[in-house]
Amino acid sequence: MTAATLTGKDLAAAIRAETAARAAGGPQPRLAVVVATADEASLWYVRSIAKAATGAGIACDLVDLGPEAAPAHVGETLERLSGDPSVHGVMLQTPLPAGASAQELAGSIDPAKDVDGANPLSLGRLAAGLPAFAPATAAAVMALLDHHGVELAGRRAVVVGRSTVVGKPLAHLLLDRDATVTVCHSRTRDLASVTSQADVLVAAAGRAGLIGAAHVAPGAVVVDVGTNPTPDGGLTGDVDAGAVRDVAGGLTPVPGGVGPVTTALLLRHTLEAARRA
Repeated sequence: MTAATLTGKDLAAAIRAETAARAAGGPQPRLAVVVATADEASLWYVRSIAKAATGAGIACDLVDLGPEAAPAHVGETLERLSGDPSVHGVMLQTPLPAGASAQELAGSIDPAKDVDGANPLSLGRLAAGLPAFAPATAAAVMALLDHHGVELAGRRAVVVGRSTVVGKPLAHLLLDRDATVTVCHSRTRDLASVTSQADVLVAAAGRAGLIGAAHVAPGAVVVDVGTNPTPDGGLTGDVDAGAVRDVAGGLTPVPGGVGPVTTALLLRHTLEAARRA
C-alpha cells in the first residue's frame, strides 16, 4: 500500500478564488501583519501572505518593527492597528524579540480582527464552542480533511503537539466534529503505542522526522503540520514521509499540504472580518 497524497494546493487555490470573487463586491479588505524578527523563514512566509493577498483582492500591510523592537512597542502597534477602522485583520508573526511573549502580546489584538485566532479570548471562545476565528493552521487541517473526504465522526484522532497555535485548538475543532481525540506531547510515554491507534494522526510537534512507520496504523490518514528548515534551505515535516508512505492510507506533503491552505484561510478570515465590520 502506498499512501494517497493529500495535497492542499487545489483547495488553497479554490479558497483564494472564492475570496477574490467575494472581495470584488465591496470595499477592499485590509490585513496588517506585524513582524519583529530577522528570521528569514518567517520573513519569507509573510511575503508569501502578501503575494497571495494581492491575488485575492486583499490589501496587505507588512508592519516591520525590526528584531530589536521592545515588547511594549509591539503591543502598542497591535492596539493601534486594532483601533484603525481601515484595517480589518491583524496578525502577529513569530518569532519575537527576546523577552516578548506572543500570548501576552496577542491579547492586544481586537478579537474581531484576530484573523489568526491568537488572542486568548479567541481561543477561549473556540474552546467554549462560541463564534471565533480559529488559528488558521488548525482550521487548515480541518479544511484539508474535509476536502479529501476524511470521515471524522466516531473516529480516533491523535494530535501530536499541544501548542495554542495548532494542537490545542485543533483538538477542540476535532471534538466539535465528534472525533474521539487524544493529545500527545513531549512527556507522552511510548508515543508510538498511542499514535498507532489513530484513524487520523496529526503531527504538529515541530520535530523533524518524529513520526515514523511504527507510529502509524495501517491505512491511517496522516496530516503533517511540521515546517522544519533543512540545511539546503528547504522544508521538511514532522513525519518521515519515506517510511510512513508505505503504511498510511493518506499523507499530506511538506511543502504543499497544510501550508497553502493556512495562507488562503487567513485571507478568507480577513474578508469575513471586513464584512462583519
